[in-house]
Amino acid sequence: MRGNDSAIALDLAALRADTPGCESVIHFNNAGCGLLARPVLAAMREHLELESLIGGYEASAARAGQVRDFHAALAELINCRPENIAFAGSATHAYTKALSAIPFERGEVILTTRNDFVSNQIAFLALRKRFGVEVVHAPDHADGTGVDVAAMVELMRTRRPRLVAVTHVPTNSGLVQPIAEIGRHCRELGLLYLVDACQTIGQFEIDVEEIGCDLLSSTCRKYLRGPRGSGFLYVSDRVLRAGYEPLFIDMYGARWTEPGRYEPVDSAARFEEWEFPYATLLGCAAAARYALRVGMAEVERYSPALGADLRDRLAGLPGVRVLDRGPRLSAMVTFTLAGWEPEPFKAAMDLRGVNSALSFREFAQFDFRDKEVEWALRLSPHYYNTGEEVARVTAMVAELAR
Repeated sequence: MRGNDSAIALDLAALRADTPGCESVIHFNNAGCGLLARPVLAAMREHLELESLIGGYEASAARAGQVRDFHAALAELINCRPENIAFAGSATHAYTKALSAIPFERGEVILTTRNDFVSNQIAFLALRKRFGVEVVHAPDHADGTGVDVAAMVELMRTRRPRLVAVTHVPTNSGLVQPIAEIGRHCRELGLLYLVDACQTIGQFEIDVEEIGCDLLSSTCRKYLRGPRGSGFLYVSDRVLRAGYEPLFIDMYGARWTEPGRYEPVDSAARFEEWEFPYATLLGCAAAARYALRVGMAEVERYSPALGADLRDRLAGLPGVRVLDRGPRLSAMVTFTLAGWEPEPFKAAMDLRGVNSALSFREFAQFDFRDKEVEWALRLSPHYYNTGEEVARVTAMVAELAR
């Protein structure tokens, strides 16, 4: 792309005007937390002001239509019914709620990949410790370009896992895993399928029908540009009909029908709690609506292309080792710079007005061991960033390399 911002349909001037942070920083940390757009900030402020004037319960009742729009907007974004969406306090909150709904028994298998998110890997190990499940990692392709689907399918057939769990884009790499291809095999074999889409909601078009997943979790704070402390869980009709419910279900997700009996509600609300951070939820609804107005097809064309431009430019610098590998890559770019330790390198980028993030071996025990690195700097541009910013950041890294 190399600075050819005019080749896309996005109105970059308007998008940047809607993003106050663009005036003060080059924000290449969207894989950590996207910059809030003005409509998102306005929705949250307005609700907090209303709470201060009339009370919290009364404010949520007055905004009931907008509250319901959270579920409707996220459903439109990923192609499902509003009843399939549950609000969560984070992606990890959503993910562990999903895991808690599966009645694992000793000896049952969780089949995952070597590039699943660190918190998910820890959760699998915790389930192994407590319930005696077996955690099986499907092998990667020999060239390190993501999971070998054929080998994973063979494990599905021979091990009959209780759960197949895949992270679409890991936190430590720009790799994009073939979740729809994996999903087709899960459907054919009747296997429960959980997808972590934390790094892709708001960056790629996501269609849960095309993916074929039973459960999908995500945050709202990253590429969707919602507030921190928010996420959601998609729960398929198949899972709802089968009666899956979280381990600890409360008065919002179930009805206490008799002294010794309760019944879960018939929607994904069974995975929610009675108490909501309503200002945060309304901010998420505004963020989802904003993404839909921008157009996810345009975003999916632009953001990864901006990442590819950055990746190509960095690869040409002396001392830089770009770490991302795979047939399809996201807007997330990871690299190391010879002669620098991680914290001083990030601090030097901070001083130059560039937001970035660090990844360490403990976040990616398989991937970073294979790449023989202990750390990487992560840069993750998004659709309100520009080719000119990519060039400026590359020049800064070149300066530090010297």
